[in-house]
Amino acid sequence: MKVKMITRMKMKPSFEIKRQEFIKAFFDNCRVLVDKGLSLLVPAETIEPIKLHQAIRWSLFAGGKRFRPALVLSVGFAFGANENQLLRTACALEMIHTYSLIHDDLPAMDDDDLRRGRETCHKKFDEATAILAGDVLQTLAFQSIAEDESLSFETRARLIGEIARASGTPGGMVAGQVHDLDAESKPITNDELERIHRKKTGALIRASARAGAIIGEANETELNLITQYAENLGLLFQITDDLLDVTATAEDLGKTPGKDAKAEKATYPLLYGFERAETMADEVYKATCDVLEKIDKDTEVLFAIAGFIRYRRS
Repeated sequence: MKVKMITRMKMKPSFEIKRQEFIKAFFDNCRVLVDKGLSLLVPAETIEPIKLHQAIRWSLFAGGKRFRPALVLSVGFAFGANENQLLRTACALEMIHTYSLIHDDLPAMDDDDLRRGRETCHKKFDEATAILAGDVLQTLAFQSIAEDESLSFETRARLIGEIARASGTPGGMVAGQVHDLDAESKPITNDELERIHRKKTGALIRASARAGAIIGEANETELNLITQYAENLGLLFQITDDLLDVTATAEDLGKTPGKDAKAEKATYPLLYGFERAETMADEVYKATCDVLEKIDKDTEVLFAIAGFIRYRRS
């Protein structure tokens, strides 16, 4: 894959640039890089079956921050990996994430009509095509890593195992979705709520950060610290997502707000109240940053990502 790479100079914020401005520019650069990589990995719309490939690209290139790929890249950079080593894995994580969104929006799941500011895949096409589009993205993600010649066979196998565990059951994203659906309209405990979101949202975020560290050949201590960082980051992401479902508009979110409350889903504002959920977000943000203080690498980007997640408005 020949893609024009981000230079390391773009990773370094100048003294006068605010952290939020810097991380926005970083995400913009990552999005361009990852979109080019995805375009090379995913079949063109002109290839049969055309409708299926149109549906895949409709969902994959609908926008989005490319947060999980950016996490792969930022952690990998911190440990000395280069873009060529990181790109396919970053793209694979976005494929897995997009497949989960396609299936999550289906009538049998969250039954949503809007995603990233436009029609969901099953509304634009049909339910069968949406299911198959998600299936293709899931398998294509693993193919992309398996065929990554910039990495050793051992590293490829390790990454595939890491992402498979984060995606499936019993401790991954699919298990979290099952727990989330089961919890609708039911009273749940604090521990049950955290279990749902550490799996549904947190598992893939954790895998993204760990993938970057694995490619960067982090030692065991460093990998454990990155894991702690990512687990806190995933929890922070979910709390702020729940808060935004209460406060943001459809234009801000690119999806339908208020659906969690209507579906009586288990959320942090519902269980703790809005003000306590805000305080929890602050506490988790601090814990996330505290972990980074223990890593003897250039983690400025990782600090900025945590701040971006805490104070995001979309």
